[in-house]
Amino acid sequence: MSTALFLSSAEIAELARPEEYVDPVRAGYRERGHGAPAEPRTTLFSDAPAGMLTGYLAILPETGAMGGYTYAAGFEDRDAHFALPLFDADSGAPLALLDGASMNPHKTGAAGAVGVDALAPVDASDLAVIGSGTQARGQLRATATVREFDRVEVYSPTQSHRQAFAAEMNEELDATVAAVASSAAAVEGADVVITATNADEPVFDGEMLDPGTHVTAMGQYHPGKRELDTTTIERATYVPDLRARVTQDAGSFIHAVEEGVVDEDHVHAELGEVLVGDAPGRESPDDITVFDSGGTAIETVAAGKMLYDRAVEAGVGEEIDFAPASEAMDR
Repeated sequence: MSTALFLSSAEIAELARPEEYVDPVRAGYRERGHGAPAEPRTTLFSDAPAGMLTGYLAILPETGAMGGYTYAAGFEDRDAHFALPLFDADSGAPLALLDGASMNPHKTGAAGAVGVDALAPVDASDLAVIGSGTQARGQLRATATVREFDRVEVYSPTQSHRQAFAAEMNEELDATVAAVASSAAAVEGADVVITATNADEPVFDGEMLDPGTHVTAMGQYHPGKRELDTTTIERATYVPDLRARVTQDAGSFIHAVEEGVVDEDHVHAELGEVLVGDAPGRESPDDITVFDSGGTAIETVAAGKMLYDRAVEAGVGEEIDFAPASEAMDR
């Protein structure tokens, strides 16, 4: 009989601060750059009741873990539930089962921050955030640890939401965080732009991007999700988290291909390839760069292993039994 550690959402929330996700996620993407296996999401849709079931996988040998993220969203419950099974990368034995909802904005924010650190100008001081929800908070908290921003402009369609976001983040960050009345006002003059939305149409005009701007888009996880316009894709050095998902669910890139603006050769490199030096990131101060962060098991497994290690050290979690197949099937 094998044992694994079950970690509840509440326990996970106490194990690490948002900024502590960045280093393990960076290490995970470096492993990917050295050839660690990872696959993009598989998504199954249901019409009655409406919902989707999604999962993706990765093996990180140096981290010592493998696993994936599975979540159900919608259906009759009209909610989302996240599960992260984690296995030892050498033995294959189960390590943990994580109730993965509370870690989601932090691991996703960390991936965005790693992209900013690899691709954005080193002296970036002005940040635009499009979106004011949980994911936007996760992106901002993590990104603020890799660049010293003086000013952050946030826009989302609901005035009260963007104002509440600005007030909350002003209390947390050294930068001045201001709510603005349009995405154009946020993007104008920005060194870094983060989009954290569920938009079906572009959230800003790519012509507004100054030379040298970096864009991180994290709402690109479905062919119909399209935060960035074709102009932004065309102008940019385009770096996804996983090359294999670009034509599968990276909505803005898919649309740009369909419009004939770019083809698959426009993909510059995966993030991991940039991190290990197999491909350059920013080659010129005037380069416009895009990190398309649609979500992978790379950041999920890397973050999950960090949380598991901390839980073991702190004596947190509940041990649960797993029967190996050699025992369970021999009955």
